[in-house]
Amino acid sequence: MSELQNLMNLLETQNFNATSDNDLMPFKSKSKNDLIKAAVLIPIIKRKNCFKVILTKRSDNLKQHPGQIAFPGGKLEKTDSSAEAAALREAYEEIGVCSSDIKILAQIATHNTITGFQISPFVARVKDTISMKIQIAEVAEIFEVPLSYLMDKSNYRIETVTWNNNKRYFYNIPYGPYYIWGATARILKGLADLR
Repeated sequence: MSELQNLMNLLETQNFNATSDNDLMPFKSKSKNDLIKAAVLIPIIKRKNCFKVILTKRSDNLKQHPGQIAFPGGKLEKTDSSAEAAALREAYEEIGVCSSDIKILAQIATHNTITGFQISPFVARVKDTISMKIQIAEVAEIFEVPLSYLMDKSNYRIETVTWNNNKRYFYNIPYGPYYIWGATARILKGLADLR
C-alpha cells in the first residue's frame, strides 16, 4: 500500500481536533471570532516512486512570517466562496498550480495561530505533470519533502523561544537546509499523529 493510500485511510477513519500554537504552551489568544480566516493547501505530488509534499519558503520581504516555510495559502478574501476556494486561489497565485490540476482529498481540523489566524488546511493531490511558477513577491523558493519523512513522528522536535517575555514551546521538523516550524510544523505533526 502506498504512503498516500495509508494517509487516505487514516484521514477517512479519524476525527480531527482543532490544533493551536498553544498546544504545547497555553497563552492568551484572541477569541475565535477575532481570528483572521485563512486556508492552506497541503499539496502532495508523486516523484518517481515517492510521494512528496510541496512547501514554499516565504519571501524575506513579506510583513508577516518572512522567510518562513509554509504551505501555499493565505487569508480568505471577500471574493472567495469558501476556505477551499481560498486555498486553491492561493496555490495558483503563489506556485502557479491551476485548480484543474488539484484534487482535494480531505479538509483537516483548523489550526489557530498565536499571530491571530485560524487556518483551514486541505490535503490535496496534484497532478504529477504540473509545472510550478514562483510568485516572486511572496515566494522565495519551492521545495518538496517526502511524505514518509513528514509522517514519521521521530523527525519532530520541540524547541523553546522567549516571545513577549514568555517561554514558548513549538514543534519543528528540520529537513536538509530547511527549518520547518510554527503552524506549518504543527499541522504536519497533526497528520503524523494519525499513525
